[in-house]
Amino acid sequence: MQHREFLNIVMPVKDKLFRFAKRLLVSTEEAEDATQEVLMKLWVNSDKVKDFKNVEAFAMTMTKNYCLDRLKSKQATNLKLVHTNYKDENTSLQKKIENNDSVSHINSIMNDLPEQQKMVLQLRDIEQYDFEEIGKMLDMNQTAVRVALSRARKTVREQLIKKHNYGVS
Repeated sequence: MQHREFLNIVMPVKDKLFRFAKRLLVSTEEAEDATQEVLMKLWVNSDKVKDFKNVEAFAMTMTKNYCLDRLKSKQATNLKLVHTNYKDENTSLQKKIENNDSVSHINSIMNDLPEQQKMVLQLRDIEQYDFEEIGKMLDMNQTAVRVALSRARKTVREQLIKKHNYGVS
């Protein structure tokens, strides 16, 4: 595969790879490293990659596997929690604080989900993949994907309701 062809196929998905890695690893630096590692592996194996029907799904699966390996390794204890950067120039300081708190709380809830639910929620609600694609990436049938997504959404909803009703997390 030529350099330009590789860039046209793989580079459009690099932002999705990064967001997915960040959801799993939390740390921006770790997610950047994971994304770079996956892109390097794709480049090294570019002659094989062009034969895949869905390079994006393959790359997302590689990212998932790499991130899970990182989390299982001893280095996972060194991962640091990084707050999501929420930026909106037209909001008041109070609103910014509230938004940052909400984003932080949702991220915290998502990070506490079981690994499978976390991945399904990220891929479906944030990356907008369909159930079939998610099933292939995570090696799950579509019914299992739907159940995991439903459970993840229910947990997030219940935790948000609990916080809003009681004002504490």
